Amino acid sequence: MGLIVWLIVGAIAGWLAGVVMKGGGFGVLVDIIVGIVGGFIGGWLAGVLGIHIGSGIIGSIITATAGAIILLFILRLIKRA
Repeated sequence: MGLIVWLIVGAIAGWLAGVVMKGGGFGVLVDIIVGIVGGFIGGWLAGVLGIHIGSGIIGSIITATAGAIILLFILRLIKRA
């Protein structure tokens, strides 16, 4: 059951990050991957900065979305170069 929740949170976070960042997008599968990796980045960054967003699905989605936005920003910089 945990894997399904990770995929759902990743999909939502990837989609939200794509909406916030606006642009061409990378497709559904890549959005899910970006959301999951963004969850790791957001969780790590929040821990390093001492930020506690909350627990549960909503906190996970917010954290993953923040990480996915950072990841998309970096990916778009690399894609431009």
